[in-house]
Amino acid sequence: MLLPDPAHLEPDAVQWHVSDGLVPYDQAVTAMEDRVARIARGQAPEAIWLLEHPPLYTAGTSAKPQDLTDPDRFPVHVSQRGGQYTYHGPGQRVVYVMLDVGKRGHDVRLFVKQLEGWVIATLERFNVTGEIRDGRVGVWVQRDDKPLTASGAKPEDKIAAIGIRLRKWVSFHGISINVEPDLDHFNGIVPCGITEHGVTSLVDLGLPVTMHDLDVALRQTFQTAFTDRS
Repeated sequence: MLLPDPAHLEPDAVQWHVSDGLVPYDQAVTAMEDRVARIARGQAPEAIWLLEHPPLYTAGTSAKPQDLTDPDRFPVHVSQRGGQYTYHGPGQRVVYVMLDVGKRGHDVRLFVKQLEGWVIATLERFNVTGEIRDGRVGVWVQRDDKPLTASGAKPEDKIAAIGIRLRKWVSFHGISINVEPDLDHFNGIVPCGITEHGVTSLVDLGLPVTMHDLDVALRQTFQTAFTDRS
């Protein structure tokens, strides 16, 4: 599988790909690596790839073996992205982000902040308040509809995961946002190594959001998120 180059694209424009059906993980990684290499050589434009995977677990570079609690449930793929274990599957929008971080300032922390801000701005389109927590990767939502925790705090569930890798200052891997996945599938891992919080989705929050709705919101918020260099 290759990500085709556009026939016509404005200079410095980002090419968007949307894949129908479920894309095998290994094929996606091969396609990303090919595109990243060509971006680094100046032979292809930057790209955003929107897709879904069949049910699987991925182990990031910080994954701990004990966090894979049901190793026989789904295929497990070792990933070069940062982070720990995560789940991908139908109903989850995977957003692979192949951007030239070099020409965008050589600032990895800013780039991750921009990814977080992009997710938060996208969720705002559906009146969902996404938040960042120190020491916890990803984007979280407070659950006012659930009982308080033992410490008296509002419970928080994860709605989006973030994990990237850079090669020659070009990013790949990226974001996953839960639209309507089977949340029980997350039970085979300790998602991102965090045991005291749960996982949610837009539909789980009571919102009738479709994958197309999310894709539209991602496109609408992208430019602002990645032109903010503060």
